[in-house]
Amino acid sequence: MGRQQQYALMGRYNRDMNQRLFAAASKLDEGRLHRNMGAFFQSILGTLNHLYVADVMWLKRFAVGAFAGQSHLDGVALLAKPSALNEIIYSDLDTFLPARKHLDVTICHWTEALQEADLDRPFAYKNSKEADFCKPFGLVLQHFFNHQTHHRGQLTTLLSQQGVDVGVTDLLLWIDELEPVVAPLS
Repeated sequence: MGRQQQYALMGRYNRDMNQRLFAAASKLDEGRLHRNMGAFFQSILGTLNHLYVADVMWLKRFAVGAFAGQSHLDGVALLAKPSALNEIIYSDLDTFLPARKHLDVTICHWTEALQEADLDRPFAYKNSKEADFCKPFGLVLQHFFNHQTHHRGQLTTLLSQQGVDVGVTDLLLWIDELEPVVAPLS
């Protein structure tokens, strides 16, 4: 499996895990979704919003940077630029879920369309404080997915503290099973 296929797998895993988290969060009332639980982004809803904000920020960088003009990212350019990493864009799950689903589908289509050579290209961008960076795109994309996994881990803990089980979250379940290799008789 090449790196592009691995990132396409990560896109599907990201999409499915976000759907699980939203399904789990929907079991809670508004008060429990907004409750400050001492997490870095305070609440379950705050952490869900942070994931969305960070994804939008990165996708906007990709859409105007190395991947400008790729049709899979056209819709991202139309999204409002978040003002802060802790911005609450959506205060309820009913309006949030369609936006999250749309973003996840965009990520899936985009990662499926990436080429292996894209992953080795230099990627120049500005961070949220307008500092300039230039890094190998494949490693930036790895960070993009690692960031999501990191905060989803926090969300599973916050949901568990509220008595909600998200279920198995291991990437291993998204990896296709192979036929066992049988060693030849000697």
